Amino acid sequence: MSRIIKSHGFTNETLGWDAWLDVVNVETATPEQIAVLEESHPQAKVSDYYLFLIHQPEILRQRSAAFNAIMYAPGGMPRAERELGATVVSRINGCVYCASVHAQRYTQLAKQDAVIEQVFENPHTAGTTPREQAITKFSIDLTERPADISAADIKALKDAGLNDADVLDLLHSDAIFAWANRLMLNLGEPVFPAQ
Repeated sequence: MSRIIKSHGFTNETLGWDAWLDVVNVETATPEQIAVLEESHPQAKVSDYYLFLIHQPEILRQRSAAFNAIMYAPGGMPRAERELGATVVSRINGCVYCASVHAQRYTQLAKQDAVIEQVFENPHTAGTTPREQAITKFSIDLTERPADISAADIKALKDAGLNDADVLDLLHSDAIFAWANRLMLNLGEPVFPAQ
């Protein structure tokens, strides 16, 4: 990450997250819980988010499989743009933790952060290129008015250069973050670095 961005309570700093309810202790976790944690994410055994969700191992297994397929699948939309969609959705939903994680991933992959600064400042005007503007607008619209998305919204993405696979990947990325944000916001809180 090239620089720390802070705006309107959002940041690209590395944040922690504390669950408000009990998390599973890795030392007393069942073999099934350990297996699912190991399948889920490299940091799952030390993350309150995963250690909370592992109370229901099969649900976490399904969540992780869906997340990994959506965010890491080869082909389709470039991963940086999936991360941009996730950042925009998280900014609109007010999920500071998810916005910070996915802003960092976007910056690492895209090797630039100008659009992230814009998303944090005002997502409704964000985008340094017509393609970024279209992705940002669509992600906002899908988050704020999902029942109103129409062929015109898809056409706007295609007019900006997205193909069918790109559009599908953006839909999936935005949708999983609409869901993930609600979990994060209702089950715990972000922890900012000590100053």
